[in-house]
Amino acid sequence: MTTQKPVKSGVLYVVATPIGNLEDVTLRALRTLREADTILAEDTRHSRVFLQHYAILKKPRALHAHNEVEQRARVLEELALGASVALISDAGTPLVSDPGVRLVSAALEAGHRVIPIPGPSAILAALVGSGIASEPFCFLGFLPRRKGPQRRLLENYRDRSETLVIFESPHRLPDTLKALCETLGERRACVARELTKLHEESVRGTLSELSAKFQKAPRGEITLVVEGARAEISDGNREAALEGSAAAATALADLDQEIYARLARGESSKTIAEALASTTGFRKRTVYERVLRLRDET
Repeated sequence: MTTQKPVKSGVLYVVATPIGNLEDVTLRALRTLREADTILAEDTRHSRVFLQHYAILKKPRALHAHNEVEQRARVLEELALGASVALISDAGTPLVSDPGVRLVSAALEAGHRVIPIPGPSAILAALVGSGIASEPFCFLGFLPRRKGPQRRLLENYRDRSETLVIFESPHRLPDTLKALCETLGERRACVARELTKLHEESVRGTLSELSAKFQKAPRGEITLVVEGARAEISDGNREAALEGSAAAATALADLDQEIYARLARGESSKTIAEALASTTGFRKRTVYERVLRLRDET
């Protein structure tokens, strides 16, 4: 009769690293990385610079979107043998717009401990330096690349009061600022660029002002902070909030476009009015009157 060897439980550490300035790392993070049996990193070349700066001579192993399934199985085997594994990202806190979520989930499912080692975060750094209300806030990550899904996502948050925090690549920033202005209307925002690095800057203004300033793509990593909807918009009275504003014409044009699309699909005037009143913030009567007018025109 053979006895099965008991499975040991390892520990998976989720370790935050600097987002730019190498001094922004905790003593606990450095100790964890020195003591870990294995270090996982998205870009090993990038992470090696940070590790070598602090004389951590372990060679990191790659964990990215293309090999996460394979590495997950390997890490679970190591954890089952009682190993300690440290997961880091290219910058900041892992799992935030980075791979690793499935690994953490699998480790927990297998009964292993997962311990976060907190530290730098571009989200919080941009938020507290923006001059915009820091709570409540909502992190949207990177917006969808395609215009349709992007617009639908932003429309879902148009009337909500939370401050929005968004990651963006520099070459997409001009289009994104334009889309934010068109969909959300005029509101305060901040473009935080190259946070904690040599050329760090936080440019504040309204969405239209920032769109005019960043007509050409800047350099560096970008975090956007956008003010939430004002109280009158949050209460659903978007029509009153837009009255007399530069965004009114755009909002009505968007409304008409949606009405045309729904009429083309054969929806009734009542159905269209009810659906768009609940999603756009315009009064049901206003939408219904525009539906009738556009239906007669077509």
